[in-house]
Amino acid sequence: MNWFFWALLSAFFAGITAILAKVGVENISSNLATAIRTIVILVFAWSVALATPHEPIASIKSRTWLFLILSGLATGLSWLCYFRALQLGEASQVAPVDKLSVVVAIALAAIFLREHLTWHHWLGGLLILSGSVVLAYA
Repeated sequence: MNWFFWALLSAFFAGITAILAKVGVENISSNLATAIRTIVILVFAWSVALATPHEPIASIKSRTWLFLILSGLATGLSWLCYFRALQLGEASQVAPVDKLSVVVAIALAAIFLREHLTWHHWLGGLLILSGSVVLAYA
């Protein structure tokens, strides 16, 4: 199975997440909902990591730790904002706007990772941007 298969599964589960999260934040604080979700993800992720072969944790370089920690902080901030948005808005509007992260990732990949952007990237990013705007104001 290649990257595209796994990316489709990711999109599928992310779509389910939006619906489940919208229902889950109806009667509690969005921050508490995020904390509960995070505990579930923590237990799940460690269970999968411990059940599969991996390199020794002691062999992980400090640069890797730094970027994984920063990525975790960015993820946490994203989730806090996402759950608050779901609490205040419609899932059918919040989820597409959240997917503007694709456009942000494309731009940052070009700037920081020096990835070459083709007209496909520009067109796809523009379509995602325009689709998000259309759905946000539908």
